Amino acid sequence: MDKKVKNMPKSSDPSENALYHDTWKLLKNYRDVVWSLELSVSQARSQFQIEYGSSVEDFLDSLYLAGADISGSKLEHHAKCIERSHTMLKLVGTAVELLRSKHKNGELYYWILYYSYLSPQEYSCVEEIIENLSSNIKGISYRMYYRKRYEAIVALGSILWGYSSQECLSAMNNFIPEK
Repeated sequence: MDKKVKNMPKSSDPSENALYHDTWKLLKNYRDVVWSLELSVSQARSQFQIEYGSSVEDFLDSLYLAGADISGSKLEHHAKCIERSHTMLKLVGTAVELLRSKHKNGELYYWILYYSYLSPQEYSCVEEIIENLSSNIKGISYRMYYRKRYEAIVALGSILWGYSSQECLSAMNNFIPEK
């Protein structure tokens, strides 16, 4: 039996592994953040058009040219919230693309993460996810799906949080001993 599979936790319960749990939580909320960001931007654009008779970009350009300071205002707070959400989405997108292009199982992991968490359409059950995956992954079973999903989340977590596995750390210590 493959050493990785043998050492993998028996359950894919996210609470067992902090790295898995944090990444899993982030992925579980991904669609909600995308939706919320789209709504916030749309509402901000509409509100600016109504209140100021111009686009957000034109308004901010005029504030900048006038040397106005909006720090501490409701406008600044709203803009920072939108920016923070956008940055988080960009970070996840970059990490997923890095996983897809550089990891030895990147393409497989990408499609599992895409249909499970990242696609605009949320699927109602695992059967739908596996059905969609079958066009990219031949002969995928439920067991393989759950095992590979766990591995994909851990691999993505390694990119997002900069985690080094214990196996890698011990191998590195052979080459570069800790002082």
